[in-house]
Amino acid sequence: MTDFLPITKKEMDARGWDQADFVFVTGDAYVDHPSFGVAILSRLLESMGFRVAILSQPDFRSEKDFRRFGRPKYAFLITAGAIDSMVAHYTAAKRLRSDDAYTPGNKAGKRPDRAATVYSQLAKQAYPDCPVVLGGIEASLRRFAHYDYWDDCVHPSILVSSGADIVSYGMGEHQTAELARRFAEGKTVKEMRDIRGICYLTDPGEALPDLGEHVSCASYEKVRENKLAYAKAAALQLSEQDGIYGKPIVQKHGDRFLVQTAPSPVLTREELDEVFSLPFQRYYHPSYEALGGVKAIEEVEFSIMQNRGCFGACNFCAIAMHQGRQVVSRSQESILAEAESFTRNPRFKGYIHDVGGPTANFRHPACQKQLTHGVCKNRKCLAPTPCKNLIADHSDYIDLLRKLRAIPKVKKVFIRSGIRFDYVNQDKSGLFMDELVRHHVSGQLKVAPEHCANPVLEKMGKPAVSSFETFCKNFYSATKRAGKEQYLVPYLMSSHPGSRLQDAVELAVWLKRNHMRPEQVQDFYPTPGTISTAMFYTGLDPYTLKPVYVARTPAEKRQQRILLQYFKPENRREVTAALIAAGRRDLIGNGPDCLVPAPSGQKRPQQGTKTGEHRSQGRAPQSSRPSGAKGAKRGRR
Repeated sequence: MTDFLPITKKEMDARGWDQADFVFVTGDAYVDHPSFGVAILSRLLESMGFRVAILSQPDFRSEKDFRRFGRPKYAFLITAGAIDSMVAHYTAAKRLRSDDAYTPGNKAGKRPDRAATVYSQLAKQAYPDCPVVLGGIEASLRRFAHYDYWDDCVHPSILVSSGADIVSYGMGEHQTAELARRFAEGKTVKEMRDIRGICYLTDPGEALPDLGEHVSCASYEKVRENKLAYAKAAALQLSEQDGIYGKPIVQKHGDRFLVQTAPSPVLTREELDEVFSLPFQRYYHPSYEALGGVKAIEEVEFSIMQNRGCFGACNFCAIAMHQGRQVVSRSQESILAEAESFTRNPRFKGYIHDVGGPTANFRHPACQKQLTHGVCKNRKCLAPTPCKNLIADHSDYIDLLRKLRAIPKVKKVFIRSGIRFDYVNQDKSGLFMDELVRHHVSGQLKVAPEHCANPVLEKMGKPAVSSFETFCKNFYSATKRAGKEQYLVPYLMSSHPGSRLQDAVELAVWLKRNHMRPEQVQDFYPTPGTISTAMFYTGLDPYTLKPVYVARTPAEKRQQRILLQYFKPENRREVTAALIAAGRRDLIGNGPDCLVPAPSGQKRPQQGTKTGEHRSQGRAPQSSRPSGAKGAKRGRR
């Protein structure tokens, strides 16, 4: 059956079902597209013969909506949605957002704060005996005790606050399929504790089960009170996030044990192809049309997700803890079949918006060793410098893009999800760069230098700024050879741990020297599950345990952010004050590096832009990306 899955009791009755096997609860509108985890897992269960109903954006003020389909035969499967509900609701400055791209009509307020917890509690109120399995980015990154930026304290595992029975962490195909099989066999939740890729809580006073070889991190009570213990726990948790060597992890919560089983293995290419061959409608449910549609579909309907995982592993990004660092990509045949299906869609205008994923230009693991031994612990493949074992090869990606361009009715194939520029630098032939600028850039290319001060970049897990400058030089040389006018759109981040006010000044000067004027800048957003968030909370680098400077006050965070838009007349007064606070009065005046004019009475610099200067339309870098989903961009990091 290829229709949308039922979202109402009437639609369920029309299928002749007296009961759903699983009710999938989501904080998003129902979009049956493989960029959405709910769509993937519900179609996967359907392909296994299970009956799945979708409870989309239920009323969170009572349990009434959770009774819509009756008690599911096996379990509620619950997710806050494609992005963290707190990120969906609040900016990094904790201001309430006015829209929500995952809601019909782009309206805010259709999901609660901490939606995964609220939905789980309501499901248990409706049917206390029905198992609840939590999944998705919000639950996955809160599976251990974690720092909560919005409450400014350490919270216990989401299993404690929600009352759910299981958390399925990471990308959920393997564990969801196995859970479903065991539910169908009549197994209890306790009889599922050996499944990889899940977390559970023991009963109060229950002894720790026999886990074989495992590791323990500091208890919830200890990490709540001791920042050194928190930093060590964060590093340990990430170090075991590998489907080959990762061990079970135990964290005590009072008189109970939180147990994370070993990570589920990464899907094989064949398995990933099977996922993308499921019968998605690739659009939002038709009932939303009268409400204004669902904006999140705009970026993804004619985009292709070609890979999962990211061996870049930036410290501020949730992907390493959620999807993992080992890259797996789809076959060319699978991708070409998807692209050809676009040409039969009446809404398709000939433009493939993206061929990418977490990082567009990764088509294979960083090295062959990762396939048998896993990723290296406490080391990065690209930063601070590329590993000597790195396989920098764009040939398969180039071949794929050429084949996509050759499909009849395809006018243009863009790359918009971002490329890893330091990986491109390793392509000494320059072939990928030439192909990129000639065929796949729509005037602007998004790249993420994030900063220019090397001590800050080191805390971000990014390469030195010289790597980005090399890329810039090569990019503009390639555009000149191609006879095109194209620009780089830089993602920039202010106030990341390690960044002092003086570093923000250095970045502002660097932007001026390089004729870049970012329209948007992202203030660092501490979201659960990242190393950078651990730095923000503890003031320590979890890898070295050395102190890290952290800008904490709203005033300093605003100063750092506003310096990067020094050129806006409305920011002049605050930029001047920030320069004085940083001890950089030399940047006030009419000199070539000056960021703002001297006070009134002194000659102002002439207005206008330098030759070649452009206004970057760069969007802010994102804080917690479904990580496999692309959708609206909030929450990708």
